[in-house]
Amino acid sequence: MIRFENVTKRYADGTTAVDELSFEVADGELVTLVGPSGCGKTTTMKMVNRLIEPSSGRIFLDNEDISTVDPVQLRRRIGYVIQQVGLFPHKTVLDNTATVPHLLGTGRAKARARAAELLDLVGLDPKVYGERYPEQLSGGQRQRVGVARALAADPPVLLMDEPFGAVDPVVRERLQSEFLRLQQEVRKTVLFVTHDIEEAVRLGDRIAVYGQGRIEQFDTPSAVLGAPATDYVADFVGADRGLKRLSVTPIEESDLEQPPVVHLDDTLPRALDAPWAVVLDSADELHGWISGAHAAERTGSVREHARRMEAWLPLGASLKQAFATMLQHDAGWIAVLDKDEHRFLGVLTPAKLHEALRRSTAADAQAIARAEVQLESVDAVVGSL
Repeated sequence: MIRFENVTKRYADGTTAVDELSFEVADGELVTLVGPSGCGKTTTMKMVNRLIEPSSGRIFLDNEDISTVDPVQLRRRIGYVIQQVGLFPHKTVLDNTATVPHLLGTGRAKARARAAELLDLVGLDPKVYGERYPEQLSGGQRQRVGVARALAADPPVLLMDEPFGAVDPVVRERLQSEFLRLQQEVRKTVLFVTHDIEEAVRLGDRIAVYGQGRIEQFDTPSAVLGAPATDYVADFVGADRGLKRLSVTPIEESDLEQPPVVHLDDTLPRALDAPWAVVLDSADELHGWISGAHAAERTGSVREHARRMEAWLPLGASLKQAFATMLQHDAGWIAVLDKDEHRFLGVLTPAKLHEALRRSTAADAQAIARAEVQLESVDAVVGSL
């Protein structure tokens, strides 16, 4: 969808903002451009909609050389979201969102109807917010309107320049979550500029880590964190990249242990092969857990003594979510359900969480599937000494 071929931007004073840049962004892919201030990431993005013209090289949008396209027409095909939002203060939220469709010749009523759909999509009820003015919104709400406006003409490409940088951390995290949900629905091709490696890791299908005017590494978040291509990239992502990697490593079924299982209407077991058992209902859905010691000391049915289990996640949730859930509920393990959050699959323990992280890192380093990784255990190492 977007292709850079040997693109350079050099200014009259001799400053080179980007140097011989070549990379591709696939259709429907979200690529984050991350790096320190002045590294060329915003210049890269602005060359896509010709707010900045390259000194040499070519940029293609859907195999069309953008230098041959009228800049105004080009920009109307590309959504653009910036940190300052840039809403028109004299227009309502609904009219702000309808601006681009209206400029493209869509009738006012149809443009406003489309705007209402998009406001609802970004989590703003058009009946509540549609007739308000930008000054009546919070910073996070204005950012949502900015995203809705950028999507109003249904552009194939979305450019986002630190769009969530001006809000507080709590609102920023909510906006990121909302944008990820939105991207799953609309699947736009997105270039997302940020200086925050955690934001880049959380949002990007792939990450372009910038040095000075050059891309030092262009890869998946897990690969960038697990196998930095250069010392510069390793320094930039930080010594805690292993912790950051938790957020991009999903729970897989092979990570799970299978503890003893009992059902609500069972008689209390007199002995268990483990200190605890998972309790399921008659449909094999998670109900809770029961202590082995508790069961051994009492009589009756499991239903009478089972404890509710709040520490659970669906398969595919990140290891970071798993770790946070363990801490939140002071749990030594969490239950993992299928993606529909019904069928019990197994439990994830701290030891298995650590092993999953090691497998993920080794898989990227060796360029093999996670299931193919052979880990050397601590016991094996000690036994060989």
